[in-house]
Amino acid sequence: MAHDPGRQVDETAISMLEALFTQSPIGLHLLDTDLRVVRVNTATPLMRGGPSDELQGRPVRDVYDIVEGGALEALLREVLDSGAPLLQRVVRARVKGDPPQERHFEISALRLQSPRGSVLGVAVTAIDVTARERARTRSEVLDSVRRYVGRTLDPAVTGEELVPTVVPAFADIAIVEVVEAVIRGDDPPQAPLPTGTPLMRTAFRSNRARPPQAHPVGDVRRLPAPTPFTQALTDLRPRVVALRPTAPWLSVDPPRAEAIHSSGAHSLLVVPLALRDAALGVVSLYRSGNSPPFDEGDRELAAELATHTALCIDNARRYIREHTVAATVQRQLLPRRPVTHPSLETAYLSVTGADPGAWYDTIALSGARTALVVGKVSGRGLNAAATMGQLRTAVRSLSAFDLAPDELLARLHHTAGQLAAERSHLPFGDPLRREALTADCVYAVHDPLTGMFTMAAGGHLAPLVVRPDRTVTVPGAPAGPRLGTMEGAPFAAVDVEVPDGSVLVFTSDPLLTAYLAESSGPLPSAPDYRERPLQDLCDALVYALPAGLGAGDAAMIVARTRSFPPDRFAAWPLDPDPAAVALARHRTRGQLAAWHVDDETAFNTQLIVSELVTNAVKYGSPPLELRLIHDRTLTCEVRDAGTAAPHLRHAGMVDEGGRGLFITAQVAQTWGTRYTAPGKTIWTEQALPRVTNPDSMR
Repeated sequence: MAHDPGRQVDETAISMLEALFTQSPIGLHLLDTDLRVVRVNTATPLMRGGPSDELQGRPVRDVYDIVEGGALEALLREVLDSGAPLLQRVVRARVKGDPPQERHFEISALRLQSPRGSVLGVAVTAIDVTARERARTRSEVLDSVRRYVGRTLDPAVTGEELVPTVVPAFADIAIVEVVEAVIRGDDPPQAPLPTGTPLMRTAFRSNRARPPQAHPVGDVRRLPAPTPFTQALTDLRPRVVALRPTAPWLSVDPPRAEAIHSSGAHSLLVVPLALRDAALGVVSLYRSGNSPPFDEGDRELAAELATHTALCIDNARRYIREHTVAATVQRQLLPRRPVTHPSLETAYLSVTGADPGAWYDTIALSGARTALVVGKVSGRGLNAAATMGQLRTAVRSLSAFDLAPDELLARLHHTAGQLAAERSHLPFGDPLRREALTADCVYAVHDPLTGMFTMAAGGHLAPLVVRPDRTVTVPGAPAGPRLGTMEGAPFAAVDVEVPDGSVLVFTSDPLLTAYLAESSGPLPSAPDYRERPLQDLCDALVYALPAGLGAGDAAMIVARTRSFPPDRFAAWPLDPDPAAVALARHRTRGQLAAWHVDDETAFNTQLIVSELVTNAVKYGSPPLELRLIHDRTLTCEVRDAGTAAPHLRHAGMVDEGGRGLFITAQVAQTWGTRYTAPGKTIWTEQALPRVTNPDSMR
């Protein structure tokens, strides 16, 4: 028989075509020009799961129940019309099964033409790339978790950051529950989790519009046992659970069982949030509907997600604990109540909870004066709170010497420099060594007798003065160097007039000060400056602050000035003559009688006046002045223009003098020297007995 090459080629082509339709693992379909199935290879059961003759003549939309990836029929129609091939288009489709599954297919399509050029139909290939796409999705989910989870230092918010990264990309429902003690910053309990440990539901997310929930977010409950959740918190191992209605553990937790049933979930992945054998909480992931059940690859991914989330929660917990300790230290170091004074009413305020390095203080000074202090130490946490306490103590100690504000800040700058030097000599492994120690501080002294306050600032802090006509000004004192830096520029003081009824605002945050200084800010618009309670004014300031201001946790003092009662102050000029001593004692006796001062205090005051005036006549320089101030204490002041500093002496048995200041120090509660531009003032303070008749003070 003669060999026919053409026939052999036809047989080879037919054999190859038959092999493709019977043995190829790649789904192959031939469609006519109406996109109906002409032939489909039967070696790929995932296409439909039935005999190929059932598909012949059916539209292609019956072959693929497309879930995601575009309208396949429209794409194939475009191939027919244009002749341009469709290459490697990934679509997601539902496939028959029990239960039905969603699979990923990579679709390619080519137009078929006869040798004469007429269009015959479309050849479509489909490759199951479900494993590849799931691996890609898992990689994207893990990358998203690492990028977006842990951006805040709040263990509750960390769960809220996690659930959007896994729903719907990895699961249909995600729930995060954290041990309540961890939310507060306490150490997590060691596994197995003790029975009855309360957990807080911190996050919930579902791909449904109105998802059922067993418990709302924020709810704190103890997990019923035994369940997959308690088991995961016992051995700290993730587990995949098929959700069958007959599962015995569902009866232990009826609310959760009802929510699972209502959501249609069929697969559960429970992952413990664990770190160093300690249980921080649990993540519950559900799949419902046509989503495939969780498999081993999903469990491995969930374990990685939970490890990262647990680390973020633990970091947040440590921050909360340190912040709590620092805040506790700060509360113990700061004054609980402001110093009350008839001529200066003050209130303390923390905006969103003051930074542990911020401090405020009011200090009673001699001569009915009051010092107002606000500052902020660099850094955060316990170290900042401890440094703040050191500087606040230094300010209080320096204020006892009646130093001018600029001189006090100069000495405080030196003290901060010494603390910074000590820090720089810490061991190299101590992280505190790398943190610079600097501080901003404003120190102001209010004198109600002159209606002025004198202030100096180190760094960028400055007070605000709101006068009775509602004008807001920032005193123009030149800012000195930040405390603790190497700058040696001098500090400068400025005197500012504050009429009766003025409001002074000191803040530890320059951004907040700048906002309050604006003409449209809350200060000029606040009503009733003179009579409104200061605490109400503080609340009004907080309510008026915009959310996007960017100011940190600020400490604030709000003060309102009052005129000093004129009937509680007396001043007399004195001649530089020994006869002035008797005259001063006589005037003192009369004034104390008018103030109804008790006899013992009046006798001691006359003795003090005699000694101080004698000392000023003998060693001071004119002009001389005697002042009595009936305030929270009874203050006696003798002024002169001399600059020589008096000092306490212990006179010998045969000495005729030298006992003046010694006697004064014995009968007075406290005494001191205050230097001013004209000279100096020697002052004493005596405690007054409790007044039983308020009318006697009028």
